[in-house]
Amino acid sequence: MTGALVSAMLVLFAISVPIAIAIGLASMIGLFGFTTLPAIVVPQQIFIALDKFPLAAIPFFILAGNLMEVGGLSRRLVEFARAFVGQIQGGLAATCVLTCMLFSAISGSSVATTFAVGVVLIPAMRQYGYPVGFVAALMATSAELGVIIPPSIPMILYGVATQTSIPQLFLAGILPGLMIAGALLMTAVIWCRVKGWGKRDGEGSLPRLTAIRRAVWALLMPLLIMGGIYGGVTTPTEASVIAVVYAMVVGLFLHKEMTWADLVNAFRKSVVTSAVIMFIIGTASLMGYLLNRQGVPDAAALWLTSTFDGPASLMLAINAMLFIIGMFIETGASIIVLAPILQDAAARVGIEPVHFGTVMVVNLALGMITPPLGVNLFAAAQIAGCSVTQMLKPLMVFVGVIVLCLLVITFVPAVSMTLPSLMGR
Repeated sequence: MTGALVSAMLVLFAISVPIAIAIGLASMIGLFGFTTLPAIVVPQQIFIALDKFPLAAIPFFILAGNLMEVGGLSRRLVEFARAFVGQIQGGLAATCVLTCMLFSAISGSSVATTFAVGVVLIPAMRQYGYPVGFVAALMATSAELGVIIPPSIPMILYGVATQTSIPQLFLAGILPGLMIAGALLMTAVIWCRVKGWGKRDGEGSLPRLTAIRRAVWALLMPLLIMGGIYGGVTTPTEASVIAVVYAMVVGLFLHKEMTWADLVNAFRKSVVTSAVIMFIIGTASLMGYLLNRQGVPDAAALWLTSTFDGPASLMLAINAMLFIIGMFIETGASIIVLAPILQDAAARVGIEPVHFGTVMVVNLALGMITPPLGVNLFAAAQIAGCSVTQMLKPLMVFVGVIVLCLLVITFVPAVSMTLPSLMGR
Protein backbone atom coordinates (compact mmCIF):
# COMPACT_ATOMS: atom_id res chain seq x y z
CA MET A 1 0.00 0.00 0.00
CA THR A 2 2.77 2.42 0.90
CA GLY A 3 4.26 2.45 -2.60
CA ALA A 4 0.87 3.02 -4.23
CA LEU A 5 0.01 5.79 -1.78
CA VAL A 6 3.27 7.67 -2.27
CA SER A 7 3.21 7.16 -6.05
CA ALA A 8 -0.34 8.47 -6.29
CA MET A 9 0.60 11.53 -4.24
CA LEU A 10 3.64 12.29 -6.43
CA VAL A 11 1.60 11.92 -9.63
CA LEU A 12 -1.04 14.30 -8.29
CA PHE A 13 1.69 16.78 -7.33
CA ALA A 14 3.16 16.50 -10.84
CA ILE A 15 -0.17 17.45 -12.48
CA SER A 16 -0.51 20.47 -10.15
CA VAL A 17 -3.31 19.20 -7.92
CA PRO A 18 -3.40 21.39 -4.75
CA ILE A 19 -1.30 19.89 -1.97
CA ALA A 20 -4.08 19.18 0.54
CA ILE A 21 -6.31 17.58 -2.10
CA ALA A 22 -3.41 15.51 -3.49
CA ILE A 23 -2.57 14.14 -0.05
CA GLY A 24 -6.25 13.45 0.70
CA LEU A 25 -6.89 11.67 -2.62
CA ALA A 26 -3.71 9.59 -2.30
CA SER A 27 -4.72 8.62 1.25
CA MET A 28 -8.17 7.52 0.09
CA ILE A 29 -6.62 5.45 -2.70
CA GLY A 30 -4.56 3.69 -0.04
CA LEU A 31 -7.55 3.37 2.30
CA PHE A 32 -10.10 2.01 -0.17
CA GLY A 33 -7.72 0.11 -2.42
CA PHE A 34 -5.54 -1.69 0.11
CA THR A 35 -7.45 -1.91 3.41
CA THR A 36 -10.87 -3.02 4.60
CA LEU A 37 -11.33 0.01 6.84
CA PRO A 38 -14.70 1.79 6.59
CA ALA A 39 -15.04 5.23 4.96
CA ILE A 40 -15.83 6.79 8.34
CA VAL A 41 -12.08 6.61 9.05
CA VAL A 42 -11.50 9.62 6.75
CA PRO A 43 -13.52 12.25 8.67
CA GLN A 44 -12.66 10.55 11.95
CA GLN A 45 -8.89 10.89 11.49
CA ILE A 46 -9.18 14.43 10.14
CA PHE A 47 -11.24 15.42 13.18
CA ILE A 48 -8.79 13.75 15.57
CA ALA A 49 -5.92 15.61 13.90
CA LEU A 50 -7.60 19.00 14.26
CA ASP A 51 -9.05 18.42 17.73
CA LYS A 52 -5.92 19.71 19.48
CA PHE A 53 -5.91 22.86 21.59
CA PRO A 54 -2.41 24.07 20.52
CA LEU A 55 -3.56 24.21 16.87
CA ALA A 56 -5.93 27.05 17.77
CA ALA A 57 -2.85 29.28 17.98
CA ILE A 58 -2.33 29.06 14.21
CA PRO A 59 -5.36 31.06 12.99
CA PHE A 60 -4.92 33.60 15.78
CA PHE A 61 -1.24 34.28 14.98
CA ILE A 62 -2.12 34.56 11.28
CA LEU A 63 -4.89 37.04 12.16
CA ALA A 64 -2.55 39.02 14.42
CA GLY A 65 -0.06 39.38 11.56
CA ASN A 66 -2.75 40.55 9.14
CA LEU A 67 -4.11 43.04 11.68
CA MET A 68 -0.60 44.45 12.17
CA GLU A 69 -0.34 45.00 8.43
CA VAL A 70 -3.58 47.01 8.12
CA GLY A 71 -3.21 48.69 11.51
CA GLY A 72 0.07 50.44 10.74
CA LEU A 73 2.23 48.41 13.11
CA SER A 74 4.34 46.82 10.36
CA ARG A 75 5.09 50.23 8.79
CA ARG A 76 6.19 51.57 12.17
CA LEU A 77 8.52 48.61 12.60
CA VAL A 78 10.08 49.50 9.23
CA GLU A 79 10.54 53.12 10.37
CA PHE A 80 12.09 51.93 13.64
CA ALA A 81 14.55 49.59 11.93
CA ARG A 82 15.48 52.18 9.33
CA ALA A 83 16.16 54.83 11.99
CA PHE A 84 18.88 52.58 13.46
CA VAL A 85 20.49 50.97 10.42
CA GLY A 86 19.28 53.10 7.49
CA GLN A 87 22.19 55.56 7.63
CA ILE A 88 24.81 53.02 6.54
CA GLN A 89 25.35 52.13 2.88
CA GLY A 90 22.93 49.31 2.19
CA GLY A 91 20.84 50.46 5.12
CA LEU A 92 17.53 49.68 3.42
CA ALA A 93 18.69 46.11 2.81
CA ALA A 94 19.65 45.87 6.48
CA THR A 95 16.28 47.38 7.39
CA CYS A 96 14.56 44.62 5.41
CA VAL A 97 16.26 41.87 7.42
CA LEU A 98 15.84 43.63 10.77
CA THR A 99 12.15 44.41 10.20
CA CYS A 100 11.42 40.83 9.18
CA MET A 101 13.12 39.66 12.36
CA LEU A 102 10.95 41.98 14.47
CA PHE A 103 7.75 41.10 12.62
CA SER A 104 8.55 37.40 12.91
CA ALA A 105 8.32 37.71 16.68
CA ILE A 106 4.60 38.35 16.21
CA SER A 107 3.24 36.72 13.07
CA GLY A 108 4.61 33.13 13.09
CA SER A 109 4.20 32.99 9.31
CA SER A 110 6.73 33.68 6.56
CA VAL A 111 4.13 34.50 3.92
CA ALA A 112 2.43 37.00 6.25
CA THR A 113 5.84 38.55 6.91
CA THR A 114 6.56 38.78 3.18
CA PHE A 115 3.38 40.70 2.46
CA ALA A 116 3.31 42.87 5.59
CA VAL A 117 6.91 44.06 5.28
CA GLY A 118 7.27 43.74 1.51
CA VAL A 119 4.47 46.14 0.59
CA VAL A 120 6.37 48.85 2.50
CA LEU A 121 10.02 48.06 1.81
CA ILE A 122 10.09 46.67 -1.73
CA PRO A 123 8.79 49.92 -3.35
CA ALA A 124 11.15 51.95 -1.12
CA MET A 125 14.20 49.90 -2.12
CA ARG A 126 13.26 50.11 -5.80
CA GLN A 127 12.92 53.88 -5.45
CA TYR A 128 16.48 54.08 -4.10
CA GLY A 129 17.91 52.17 -7.06
CA TYR A 130 18.18 48.57 -5.86
CA PRO A 131 17.81 45.92 -8.62
CA VAL A 132 14.38 44.31 -8.52
CA GLY A 133 15.75 40.74 -8.44
CA PHE A 134 17.96 41.48 -5.44
CA VAL A 135 15.14 43.26 -3.60
CA ALA A 136 12.61 40.47 -4.12
CA ALA A 137 15.12 37.71 -3.25
CA LEU A 138 16.20 39.49 -0.06
CA MET A 139 12.60 40.06 0.97
CA ALA A 140 11.59 36.44 0.39
CA THR A 141 14.66 35.12 2.21
CA SER A 142 14.40 37.48 5.19
CA ALA A 143 10.72 36.60 5.62
CA GLU A 144 11.80 32.98 6.20
CA LEU A 145 12.62 34.15 9.73
CA GLY A 146 8.85 34.17 10.30
CA VAL A 147 8.87 30.40 10.81
CA ILE A 148 12.11 30.23 12.81
CA ILE A 149 11.88 33.06 15.36
CA PRO A 150 9.02 32.33 17.78
CA PRO A 151 6.09 32.23 17.70
CA SER A 152 6.40 29.84 14.77
CA ILE A 153 3.49 27.98 13.17
CA PRO A 154 5.69 25.08 11.91
CA MET A 155 7.10 24.69 15.43
CA ILE A 156 3.55 24.46 16.78
CA LEU A 157 2.84 21.75 14.20
CA TYR A 158 6.04 19.89 15.11
CA GLY A 159 5.18 20.06 18.81
CA VAL A 160 1.68 18.70 18.16
CA ALA A 161 2.91 15.95 15.81
CA THR A 162 5.67 14.70 18.12
CA GLN A 163 4.32 15.64 21.58
CA THR A 164 7.31 17.97 22.11
CA SER A 165 7.06 21.03 24.35
CA ILE A 166 6.05 24.01 22.21
CA PRO A 167 7.52 26.63 24.63
CA GLN A 168 10.81 24.72 24.54
CA LEU A 169 10.74 24.70 20.75
CA PHE A 170 10.05 28.44 20.75
CA LEU A 171 13.07 29.03 22.97
CA ALA A 172 15.20 26.83 20.75
CA GLY A 173 14.36 28.95 17.71
CA ILE A 174 15.55 32.28 19.13
CA LEU A 175 19.35 31.95 18.78
CA PRO A 176 19.21 30.18 15.38
CA GLY A 177 16.86 32.90 14.13
CA LEU A 178 19.16 35.65 15.36
CA MET A 179 22.17 33.92 13.81
CA ILE A 180 20.46 33.60 10.42
CA ALA A 181 19.25 37.21 10.61
CA GLY A 182 22.78 38.41 11.39
CA ALA A 183 24.27 36.38 8.56
CA LEU A 184 21.73 37.68 6.04
CA LEU A 185 22.19 41.25 7.23
CA MET A 186 25.98 41.14 6.89
CA THR A 187 25.75 39.46 3.48
CA ALA A 188 23.31 42.08 2.19
CA VAL A 189 25.32 45.03 3.47
CA ILE A 190 28.64 43.72 2.09
CA TRP A 191 26.97 42.98 -1.25
CA CYS A 192 25.58 46.53 -1.39
CA ARG A 193 28.99 48.03 -0.69
CA VAL A 194 30.65 45.90 -3.37
CA LYS A 195 28.00 46.86 -5.94
CA GLY A 196 27.71 50.49 -4.85
CA TRP A 197 24.01 50.28 -3.98
CA GLY A 198 22.23 52.14 -1.21
CA LYS A 199 24.44 55.20 -0.77
CA ARG A 200 21.36 57.43 -0.22
CA ASP A 201 19.49 55.07 2.11
CA GLY A 202 19.63 57.45 5.06
CA GLU A 203 17.57 60.11 3.27
CA GLY A 204 14.12 60.49 4.76
CA SER A 205 14.65 58.27 7.81
CA LEU A 206 13.17 59.43 11.10
CA PRO A 207 15.21 60.53 14.13
CA ARG A 208 15.70 57.56 16.43
CA LEU A 209 13.67 58.92 19.35
CA THR A 210 10.78 59.76 17.01
CA ALA A 211 10.92 56.28 15.47
CA ILE A 212 10.95 54.66 18.91
CA ARG A 213 7.98 56.74 20.04
CA ARG A 214 5.99 55.89 16.90
CA ALA A 215 6.84 52.17 17.13
CA VAL A 216 6.46 51.69 20.87
CA TRP A 217 3.12 49.83 20.65
CA ALA A 218 4.47 47.55 17.92
CA LEU A 219 7.64 46.84 19.91
CA LEU A 220 5.65 45.97 23.02
CA MET A 221 3.68 43.30 21.19
CA PRO A 222 6.37 40.56 21.00
CA LEU A 223 7.33 41.29 24.61
CA LEU A 224 3.70 40.78 25.61
CA ILE A 225 3.42 37.51 23.67
CA MET A 226 6.70 35.89 24.62
CA GLY A 227 6.72 37.32 28.14
CA GLY A 228 3.34 35.75 28.80
CA ILE A 229 4.47 32.35 27.51
CA TYR A 230 7.81 32.17 29.30
CA GLY A 231 6.52 33.87 32.42
CA GLY A 232 4.08 31.00 32.83
CA VAL A 233 1.08 33.32 32.57
CA THR A 234 -0.27 32.09 29.24
CA THR A 235 -0.01 29.13 26.90
CA PRO A 236 1.05 29.80 23.29
CA THR A 237 -2.61 29.51 22.26
CA GLU A 238 -3.75 32.02 24.86
CA ALA A 239 -0.90 34.34 23.86
CA SER A 240 -2.08 34.22 20.25
CA VAL A 241 -5.54 35.45 21.30
CA ILE A 242 -3.97 38.26 23.32
CA ALA A 243 -1.93 39.22 20.23
CA VAL A 244 -5.12 39.53 18.16
CA VAL A 245 -6.89 41.69 20.74
CA TYR A 246 -3.78 43.86 21.17
CA ALA A 247 -3.38 44.38 17.40
CA MET A 248 -7.07 45.30 17.07
CA VAL A 249 -7.00 47.80 19.93
CA VAL A 250 -3.79 49.45 18.71
CA GLY A 251 -4.92 49.60 15.07
CA LEU A 252 -8.46 50.84 15.77
CA PHE A 253 -8.08 53.11 18.78
CA LEU A 254 -4.41 54.08 19.28
CA HIS A 255 -2.97 54.40 15.77
CA LYS A 256 -6.48 54.85 14.32
CA GLU A 257 -5.27 53.61 10.93
CA MET A 258 -7.49 50.54 10.77
CA THR A 259 -11.06 50.94 9.58
CA TRP A 260 -13.87 48.49 10.21
CA ALA A 261 -13.67 47.52 6.54
CA ASP A 262 -9.95 46.74 7.01
CA LEU A 263 -10.86 44.62 10.01
CA VAL A 264 -13.37 42.59 8.00
CA ASN A 265 -10.86 42.09 5.17
CA ALA A 266 -8.17 40.97 7.64
CA PHE A 267 -10.58 38.42 9.14
CA ARG A 268 -11.57 37.16 5.68
CA LYS A 269 -7.94 36.79 4.57
CA SER A 270 -7.02 35.03 7.81
CA VAL A 271 -9.93 32.59 7.54
CA VAL A 272 -8.89 31.54 4.04
CA THR A 273 -5.22 31.09 5.00
CA SER A 274 -6.10 29.20 8.19
CA ALA A 275 -8.56 26.93 6.38
CA VAL A 276 -5.90 25.93 3.85
CA ILE A 277 -3.40 25.13 6.61
CA MET A 278 -5.95 23.14 8.62
CA PHE A 279 -7.01 21.22 5.51
CA ILE A 280 -3.40 20.25 4.90
CA ILE A 281 -2.97 19.20 8.54
CA GLY A 282 -6.10 17.04 8.39
CA THR A 283 -5.26 15.21 5.17
CA ALA A 284 -1.58 14.82 6.11
CA SER A 285 -2.63 13.27 9.41
CA LEU A 286 -4.87 10.80 7.56
CA MET A 287 -1.87 9.77 5.49
CA GLY A 288 0.23 9.52 8.65
CA TYR A 289 -2.40 7.24 10.20
CA LEU A 290 -2.32 4.88 7.21
CA LEU A 291 1.48 4.83 7.09
CA ASN A 292 1.59 4.11 10.81
CA ARG A 293 -0.78 1.13 10.37
CA GLN A 294 1.65 -0.25 7.82
CA GLY A 295 4.56 0.09 10.25
CA VAL A 296 6.33 2.60 8.03
CA PRO A 297 7.63 4.84 10.87
CA ASP A 298 9.33 1.98 12.68
CA ALA A 299 10.71 0.49 9.48
CA ALA A 300 12.01 3.86 8.27
CA ALA A 301 13.60 4.65 11.61
CA LEU A 302 15.24 1.23 11.72
CA TRP A 303 16.56 1.61 8.15
CA LEU A 304 17.93 5.10 8.80
CA THR A 305 19.72 4.13 12.01
CA SER A 306 21.15 0.94 10.50
CA THR A 307 22.29 2.65 7.30
CA PHE A 308 23.71 5.76 8.96
CA ASP A 309 25.37 4.50 12.11
CA GLY A 310 26.24 7.80 13.79
CA PRO A 311 24.48 11.06 14.68
CA ALA A 312 26.57 13.11 12.22
CA SER A 313 25.96 10.91 9.18
CA LEU A 314 22.27 10.49 10.08
CA MET A 315 21.72 14.24 10.41
CA LEU A 316 23.50 14.91 7.11
CA ALA A 317 21.28 12.34 5.38
CA ILE A 318 18.12 13.73 6.97
CA ASN A 319 19.08 17.30 6.07
CA ALA A 320 19.69 16.35 2.45
CA MET A 321 16.37 14.52 2.28
CA LEU A 322 14.42 17.36 3.93
CA PHE A 323 15.99 19.94 1.62
CA ILE A 324 14.75 18.04 -1.44
CA ILE A 325 11.33 17.30 0.08
CA GLY A 326 10.90 20.94 1.11
CA MET A 327 11.27 22.01 -2.51
CA PHE A 328 8.16 20.07 -3.51
CA ILE A 329 5.93 19.59 -0.46
CA GLU A 330 4.39 22.24 1.78
CA THR A 331 6.12 22.68 5.15
CA GLY A 332 3.10 21.85 7.32
CA ALA A 333 2.34 18.64 5.45
CA SER A 334 5.99 17.57 5.59
CA ILE A 335 6.11 18.10 9.35
CA ILE A 336 2.88 16.27 10.11
CA VAL A 337 3.84 13.22 8.02
CA LEU A 338 7.61 13.05 8.54
CA ALA A 339 8.31 14.48 12.01
CA PRO A 340 7.22 11.40 14.02
CA ILE A 341 9.21 9.10 11.72
CA LEU A 342 12.40 11.14 11.64
CA GLN A 343 12.34 12.10 15.31
CA ASP A 344 12.15 8.42 16.23
CA ALA A 345 15.25 7.74 14.12
CA ALA A 346 17.07 10.74 15.61
CA ALA A 347 16.16 9.74 19.16
CA ARG A 348 17.72 6.30 18.62
CA VAL A 349 21.13 7.91 18.14
CA GLY A 350 20.73 10.31 21.07
CA ILE A 351 19.56 13.52 19.36
CA GLU A 352 17.33 15.72 21.53
CA PRO A 353 13.76 16.13 20.17
CA VAL A 354 13.86 19.92 20.65
CA HIS A 355 17.18 20.21 18.81
CA PHE A 356 15.96 17.97 16.01
CA GLY A 357 12.73 19.97 15.73
CA THR A 358 14.72 23.18 15.28
CA VAL A 359 16.87 21.61 12.56
CA MET A 360 13.80 20.25 10.78
CA VAL A 361 11.93 23.58 10.82
CA VAL A 362 14.97 25.57 9.63
CA ASN A 363 15.58 23.06 6.84
CA LEU A 364 11.99 22.91 5.62
CA ALA A 365 11.82 26.71 5.78
CA LEU A 366 14.31 26.67 2.90
CA GLY A 367 11.54 25.12 0.82
CA MET A 368 9.68 28.43 1.08
CA ILE A 369 12.46 30.18 -0.86
CA THR A 370 13.50 27.46 -3.33
CA PRO A 371 11.80 26.68 -6.66
CA PRO A 372 9.54 25.23 -7.85
CA LEU A 373 7.05 25.69 -4.99
CA GLY A 374 8.68 28.42 -2.85
CA VAL A 375 5.66 30.35 -1.59
CA ASN A 376 7.78 33.29 -0.41
CA LEU A 377 9.27 33.63 -3.88
CA PHE A 378 5.88 34.02 -5.51
CA ALA A 379 4.67 36.42 -2.82
CA ALA A 380 7.78 38.64 -3.16
CA ALA A 381 7.66 38.47 -6.97
CA GLN A 382 4.01 39.54 -6.90
CA ILE A 383 4.78 42.58 -4.75
CA ALA A 384 7.90 43.54 -6.72
CA GLY A 385 6.29 42.98 -10.12
CA CYS A 386 9.10 40.73 -11.34
CA SER A 387 9.53 37.10 -12.34
CA VAL A 388 11.03 34.40 -10.14
CA THR A 389 13.74 33.97 -12.79
CA GLN A 390 15.01 37.49 -12.06
CA MET A 391 15.45 36.52 -8.41
CA LEU A 392 17.47 33.34 -8.94
CA LYS A 393 21.03 34.71 -9.00
CA PRO A 394 20.85 36.67 -5.70
CA LEU A 395 18.63 33.95 -4.25
CA MET A 396 21.37 31.33 -4.66
CA VAL A 397 23.69 33.44 -2.52
CA PHE A 398 21.12 33.91 0.27
CA VAL A 399 20.15 30.22 0.23
CA GLY A 400 23.85 29.33 0.53
CA VAL A 401 24.15 31.57 3.59
CA ILE A 402 21.17 29.87 5.26
CA VAL A 403 22.50 26.40 4.40
CA LEU A 404 25.78 27.27 6.16
CA CYS A 405 23.78 28.44 9.19
CA LEU A 406 21.76 25.21 9.07
CA LEU A 407 24.95 23.15 9.24
CA VAL A 408 26.08 25.13 12.30
CA ILE A 409 22.68 24.62 13.96
CA THR A 410 22.81 20.90 13.12
CA PHE A 411 26.30 20.13 14.41
CA VAL A 412 26.50 22.66 17.26
CA PRO A 413 23.47 21.75 19.39
CA ALA A 414 24.26 24.54 21.86
CA VAL A 415 22.95 27.08 19.33
CA SER A 416 19.42 25.76 19.75
CA MET A 417 19.62 24.11 23.17
CA THR A 418 21.26 26.82 25.29
CA LEU A 419 18.10 28.83 26.02
CA PRO A 420 15.84 25.78 26.61
CA SER A 421 18.47 24.39 29.01
CA LEU A 422 18.76 27.69 30.91
CA MET A 423 15.00 28.19 31.17
CA GLY A 424 14.47 24.58 32.14
CA ARG A 425 16.60 24.88 35.28
